[in-house]
Parts: sequence; C-alpha cells; structure tokens
Amino acid sequence: MYPSSHSLTSLTDRSGLLFGADYNPEQWPAESWPEDIRLMQEAGINMVTVGVFSWALLEPREGTRNFGWLDQVLDLLHEGGIRVCLATPTASPPAWLGHEYPETLPVDADGRTLWYGSRNQFNPSSAKYRQAAAAITESLAKRYAGHPAVAMWHVGNELGQVSYDDETALAFRDWLTRRYATLEGLNRAWGTSFWSQAYGSWDEVLPPRRAPYLINPSQTLDFQRFTSDQLLSLYRAERDIIRRYDTASPVTTNLMGFFRGADYFAFARETDVVANDWYTDPADPDSHRFGSLTHDLCRGLSGGTPWLLIESATSGVNWREHNVPKQPGELRIDAFSAIARGADGVCFFQFRQSRFGAERFHSAVVPLAGEHTRVFREVADLGKDLQTLRQLAGTPSTARIAVLFDWDSWWAAESPDTPTNRLEVLDQLQAYYAPLHSSGLAVEVVHPSADLGRFALVLAPSLFLLSKEHADGLGAYVRGGGHLVVGPFSAVADDNGHLAPGRFPCVLADLLGVDGEEWVPLAAPVGVVFGDAPAGQARIWAEDLALNSGTAEVVAHFGGGRLEGRPAVVRNQTGAGHSWYVGADLPPLALEQVVAGALESAGIAYPLAAPLPDQVEAASRGGHLFLLNHSGQPQEVEPGWASVDLLTGGARGERLTLPPFGALVLKEPAPQELSNLKNHRTRGTA
Repeated sequence: MYPSSHSLTSLTDRSGLLFGADYNPEQWPAESWPEDIRLMQEAGINMVTVGVFSWALLEPREGTRNFGWLDQVLDLLHEGGIRVCLATPTASPPAWLGHEYPETLPVDADGRTLWYGSRNQFNPSSAKYRQAAAAITESLAKRYAGHPAVAMWHVGNELGQVSYDDETALAFRDWLTRRYATLEGLNRAWGTSFWSQAYGSWDEVLPPRRAPYLINPSQTLDFQRFTSDQLLSLYRAERDIIRRYDTASPVTTNLMGFFRGADYFAFARETDVVANDWYTDPADPDSHRFGSLTHDLCRGLSGGTPWLLIESATSGVNWREHNVPKQPGELRIDAFSAIARGADGVCFFQFRQSRFGAERFHSAVVPLAGEHTRVFREVADLGKDLQTLRQLAGTPSTARIAVLFDWDSWWAAESPDTPTNRLEVLDQLQAYYAPLHSSGLAVEVVHPSADLGRFALVLAPSLFLLSKEHADGLGAYVRGGGHLVVGPFSAVADDNGHLAPGRFPCVLADLLGVDGEEWVPLAAPVGVVFGDAPAGQARIWAEDLALNSGTAEVVAHFGGGRLEGRPAVVRNQTGAGHSWYVGADLPPLALEQVVAGALESAGIAYPLAAPLPDQVEAASRGGHLFLLNHSGQPQEVEPGWASVDLLTGGARGERLTLPPFGALVLKEPAPQELSNLKNHRTRGTA
C-alpha cells in the first residue's frame, strides 16, 4: 500500500466534504459543457469522475489517441473550480478490441463467449486485454498527471469479471502452482481421492466449468480466490502505471459492498481510498439497514479512517425489475447515513441523465426535464448541507463493536453441497447486525485476522471456514477480557473447505464450552426458550449440542421436537472474557436478548435514552449524533439530552419529532457527561 499521504485528506482539507457525480460529457455536444459547469456550481458539486466509459472515444482504433475533447473538458472543469477523479476506461473495451482479438472476451462456465455490445466484456486473464489496458492507462497518466484539475484516479469500474476460457485455465494452473507447489499438494488440498478426481498432470486441471453434477467444492473455492486475485492484479497493474507519473494523488477503484466476486479486504490493502457504490432500494423498507451495514463494512475496510461513497442514485435506478423512485427528502437521508458512518464524500451516478443506451432510465443530478425539477433542487440543497457539515471531514469513525466477515468463508459456506441453502451468510450477518443498528450502536465489519483488542464485543454471525490461526486469535481475545458471540454453522471447515473431524465447532469447542454431533436443518419450526420464557421459533436450522465445560451454562434451550431441552444458546467464561454460541437461526426477539446480554457483559451502554423506532437510524461521528428518519411518517426519538442542531443552529430538547425523511445532527455532550448518561441505560438481557 502506498503512503498514508495518499488519502482523502489531500482533497477534503481544501474542499470540505466531497460532493460529486460521474460526468460523461461525451454523451452531449461540446456546446452544452459550459452549462454543465454552471449547474455543477449551482448544486455545490466540487468533484466529478470523468472518463469511466470513454475507451472507444479515446482510442477509436488500435494505437490511435483522441485526447482533444478530454483536454477541453478538464480545462473547463478546472476553470470552474471542479476537481476531477480521472478514470481509466478499461471496464468497457471498444468493439475493435473484441473483434480483432476475441481471446480478450470472457467465456462463461458453459463455454459461451460473452460478446461486445454491453460493457465488462473482458477476460481478466487475457494477456492482450492487459496489454491494451496498460497502454491506454499509460497514455492517460503521462498526459494528465500534471493537470491542475486532476485530484484523484479511478481504476476501471466495479471489477468483477470472471472467465472460464483456456487462457484463464493456464493462469489458474500458475496460481495453483504457486499455492501448492506440487500436484501432490493440489490433490491433497482438493481431496481428489473422492469421486476418482485425482490429477496426474497440471494440464488436466481446469476452472470449474459446467459438469454433470456437483463440482469439487475445494476446486470451486480456489477458483473464487484466484478470480479475486486476478481482478486485484488488474487494479495493481494500472495503479502502478499511474503512480510512475503521479506520486501525489490518491488512486482507488469503486467497490460494491458485499459483492461476492472479490475479496475486498485484499483490495482495501491496495487502494489509497476505500471507495464504494451503494444504491438504496426505495421499495424495500429495510434497505437502509443493509446500507448502514455496507457503510460499516467500508468503515472496517478503511480501519476507521474516512472513505468515499463514490456512486449512489439521486432517485430510481434502471436495473431492478421494478424501479421505484426515491421519495422527496430520501436522497438527503441516504447521503447523511454514509457521512455519519465515516464517508468524507457523496457522489452520484450520474450528472446528466442519458438520452440513449442501457442506462437511459437511470436517475441523475440533472434529469432530462432539466434543472427546474425536484431532484435537482434536492441535490443543490444537499450540497449546501454538506458545506454546513464540512467540519466533520477528516474525523475518524471508529467503533467498540466488531462484526467478523470473511469472503473465503462466505464462498465456502454457500457451496451447493451443504445441508441447506437457506442459511445464507448475508441473512445471518443482517440478523446479528439488526439489534445493534436499532440501538444506535457503532459497528465495524472486519476480517477475523484483524487486531480485535480495540473492540469490547465481537460478533461472528457466520464463520463456516475458520483456520486454527484465526480460532487461536479469537481464543486469545476472549481470554484477555473480550466478549465473543458466534453464530450457527461456524468453525465447520478448514482453509481447503475440508470438514474438521470430531465434534463441531472443533477449533472453537473448548473456547465456547459446547460441542455438537449433528446439524439439524428443520422440517418444521422449533421453539426457543430462555429460562421459562418462550422467545419465538427457529425456522431453518438447529444443532444437537452438549456442554463440555464446567464454566458453560445454557442460556436458551429448544422447546420442542427431538431436540426438546437441548441447548440452543450457550454462554461460557474463559479467562477474563465470555463467549456465546448460538446453535440455531434465532428469531429476532431471541437474538436481541443474546446480543443484549453480550453488550451488558462487555460494558457497552446504549447511546440513547429509549429504543429507536424501526425506520430511524442513529450514528455518531465527530462529536455529533445523526438522527435520520428513513420513513414517510413522523417519528419520535429520545436522545436523552438537550442540544443544538448543526444543520439549522436551532435548539433541540431531550425528546424530538423527526419529520418524514427528516434529519437532525445534534452536538453531543462532553465525553464524560455522555458516558454518565449512557451508563444509566439498560435493556432486557439474556
């Protein structure tokens, strides 16, 4: 990773919070570009991303260059005081590349070529594609590294391509050779004694192409790792070219939150700025909660330092089956949610709505109806709000609670050969996150290898794949005084996806004080009981568990079926800390009780005097509490202290009414006073 000076601070020190959009001037006549600059200024936009999909215009034929239009655009933006995040256009190769060099095109698992006429039509392992991408990147970097408008670089777009072609097979074998050294090592790691799958030559090894039945899960897991590494190597290659010409400006690429196709913990180590796309679904009342979780992933990816929301929508999108537009005020609340959770900027796709192409119905800062529209007025109002909040730029956004997540484990857990396909990883993640979100508690989503010592509580909703090294780290954390909650179907497999012998969860059984002999996907719901109090039903999953330690205690048991009376939730003490193991997909009420008990044991107080309504979000940053109403109805909230709203300067009492899609940003009391207030707040625990 390059020095920490390559960060958002180099931009926000001058501009405050960043506010911008993807700008595609090539879709519009040059005569309209000055008007675009005027509208950007009116909206308060201070940075735009340029050139993401411009390869065919920049290089109309192989080896030719057409930079005149881009020179003009960058000069106009600089004159207008708008900074530029300049993109390499390598996400959408021109038609000539695929036509002249069909080996650059991706091939799916069925052997079908994916042709040009869309975007993303490239094979990450193609040497010719990489050569062409490097050449256009070098031309851009050499020409524009010193341009006064260029403040940041944007490599590609949403890297996520996968291919199963023969060139990819060669690259996969090379990757496997570096990982396992010998065929014996590969055969051992993949367990190829099963189903007569042993390999006697490297030439026999292929990507997991379409097969008659289930494919070797270890092979599939390694191919997912390989694909992620190939995508990251594309980013590195272009970044390193840029860095040869520009040693000062940050370089990044846009991530896609919980995107299954790439390991973003690896990407985050290589980017100067964590930049993410997030598109709220206005039709889903819970979408904002998943958005908060995604922002908290970015908080974790960036280690608590500021990150950038580089793409979002002003209103409706074009790629869902039914594209509901945002309600008045909703774009503002969505933007504030990202700022509250550590973003130092909010950008939209795109600046002007397209008249043609596959995204012509996607919303934009400037709709086809022009500037005299609700959407443009709301964007301009948001620009003013972000200037009011500019003092928050650069402030860290850390948390005392971690949620563990691992792409390797996600890939392995959802292999089609597992006992159920209903216990989905992201569903578990959201279930454990929900009671924290509804209480206004700050969270970072981190990898199991992270330094956990700064967290008072760690939740591991789903760690199907857990190495002994990471298990030992969790044990050291608990023995040192940490508090750990582990969800079902965890610590099942090793790094190769091989199941551990013995009673599960093998590498965590001693730490958790519990072990089991059988996983029990449920044919019918089973009750869960805390003491004598029923707390709903497990509907998908249960485990046949038994205590294995004198320090362990049953917190909840199953209340029916063949597991009647058996442990469902177990609490154990190890050293100075405590752990909980949850052997079922608990219903919300039961899971809230488990999390509340862990919070109490960890000494984490609730930040607000009363629970939040379902559609209200609370998040703290830079000594200010954001209260955001994601609903179309007024909502009552009770922070527990009187304060001043940073947005309006108005005084606010201890009890407040948030208007529909309304927001308050309240100055928090001094840390000691706030701590005293929090320490008097308790909730029901288990």
